[in-house]
Amino acid sequence: MTASTAQAPTTLDDAIVQNAEAALETVGRAREAIHTVIFGQEDVVDLSLITLLAGGHGLLVGVPGLAKTKLVETLGTVLGLDARRVQFTPDLMPSDIIGSEILDEGADRRRSFRFVKGPVFAQLLMADEINRASPRTQSALLQAMQEHHVSVGGERHDLPQPFHVLATQNPIEQEGTYPLPEAQLDRFLLQIDVSYPDREAERRILIETTGVDDRKPSTVMSADGLMNAQRLVRRLPVGESVVEAILDLVRAARPEGESIAGVSDKLLWGPGPRASQALMLAVRARALIEGRVAPSIADVVALAEPVLKHRMALTFAARADGETIPAIIARLTARLGA
Repeated sequence: MTASTAQAPTTLDDAIVQNAEAALETVGRAREAIHTVIFGQEDVVDLSLITLLAGGHGLLVGVPGLAKTKLVETLGTVLGLDARRVQFTPDLMPSDIIGSEILDEGADRRRSFRFVKGPVFAQLLMADEINRASPRTQSALLQAMQEHHVSVGGERHDLPQPFHVLATQNPIEQEGTYPLPEAQLDRFLLQIDVSYPDREAERRILIETTGVDDRKPSTVMSADGLMNAQRLVRRLPVGESVVEAILDLVRAARPEGESIAGVSDKLLWGPGPRASQALMLAVRARALIEGRVAPSIADVVALAEPVLKHRMALTFAARADGETIPAIIARLTARLGA
């Protein structure tokens, strides 16, 4: 028996464990590289990585100046992705995102249309202040996010692989904005709330970002490496107790069916099956970045709010009574017993 044969995994579980250990080491180095540029915000960085490892899109919600743009740029560099940024404005047209056809004339004076790709043809697209674009432009991005291709002039154009959208939104200033429709909100795997840094993190920001040297993150992964990690996430086993916890949580967050007393009458609408799928992938990704090959109910509890928050709405009466979505979700996760 050769050395290479002796080291080969003997079962599928062994292969998953070995691949998970390799992926964990790479993801760990990626986290360290990100934190050389993004100070504090550990939860935000982890949730962003979970979003990408699960193969989804993320919505970053926070006031200006909290390094949301810097985070997306850093993720693109560290993960070795072709990243682009689009500043969304009310006059932004769908063609400004997906591209358009132009009329070309060749040397023989024959004319033909040629498709010029827009910035959506990137592996990581930052949609900055996405709610400032018109519904027409938002719907163009919606097709790209869901179907991973765009259609122009009756022709299909596939987007690069992998393809992820990280959008930002200001939760305070709503003048001149177009609220995202429920259908588009549902396309975001996680809503990631970006809060103010703590005192020590802000102290480090003051010292390390106002000098002469400008820190640059290093490239740790590649697009192929990220896709391999995404395939691994889908192979990680999920115990029956975790599956039942996901079902219990999502189904209880709806205004009908299996909702619990004191919750169902406060909800206008709740998460659909896509939320269950998102939670199933997200808990696997969280387990992987924490060094485990299988998720637990604690992962379900930790990711319940980022997965469900943007997929639920309160009735007018509940809002008038001071009820909030996070409080509802906390009430539901308390029943899981993690």
